[in-house]
Amino acid sequence: LPAGQFAKRKKTSLWFTVSLLVVSVFILTIGLAATTRTENVTVGGYYPGIVLGFGSFLGIVGIYLVENRRQILVASIVFISFGVVAAFCCAIVDGVFAARHIEPRPLYNKRCQFYSSGIGFLYDAYQTEVTCYTLNSRCQLKVKSNTCYCCDLYNCENSEQSSSYYEFLGVSSCQDVVHLYRLLWSSTVLNIIGLFLGIITAAILGAFKDMVPLSQIAFSATAPPPQILYNPAQQILTYAGFCPSAATISTYPSYPLPLQ
Repeated sequence: LPAGQFAKRKKTSLWFTVSLLVVSVFILTIGLAATTRTENVTVGGYYPGIVLGFGSFLGIVGIYLVENRRQILVASIVFISFGVVAAFCCAIVDGVFAARHIEPRPLYNKRCQFYSSGIGFLYDAYQTEVTCYTLNSRCQLKVKSNTCYCCDLYNCENSEQSSSYYEFLGVSSCQDVVHLYRLLWSSTVLNIIGLFLGIITAAILGAFKDMVPLSQIAFSATAPPPQILYNPAQQILTYAGFCPSAATISTYPSYPLPLQ
């Protein structure tokens, strides 16, 4: 491959790999923020950010290597492939959860209430009962401290039939639930971006790992052959000097053997 074209392919590979690393950092940050926003909703998909980030880091290192570039890029492609699968799964989980289990309309209309027992009480150690009113009846709902609850989403006859979450534990206000809803959709979008960007980056790195610049090929072709340390002439002389000649071999008289 010509040096100019090789440099262009290298620049393209580096651009996509750095972009994937940036997206991975956002996936990790948004996913952790969504996971730790409440106590009873922990579905933020931050795992793809770790795998894709490590794979893209290996890709950046492998692009600049010369000797072990192919091995490092193969490892990078493997990690990126696992990250793509994880991003696909987390995008589905976060999107489905945000669409089916969180109803944002009561939150936006300020119809949800926040309960806090005050300073000195843990949210999981103190409970109280609040009254929820429906169209036909009213019922009592037990809530813990630091909880945002929505009576519009609570079914007084059977609370297990509610598909949407009606209470969110461990929050500082109901605005945290709104932030959770937005973070889940942001995590879904980022995982989808990481999914497609990871596929493209893995394909580009797979094509780049076998490329060799033309200057390196020419250098290896014009390299002198290795020096031969074996010299047959010296070996012959050595053996010739080691063995005595026929003229120097002394003759010994022959003695008759005694007859038995």
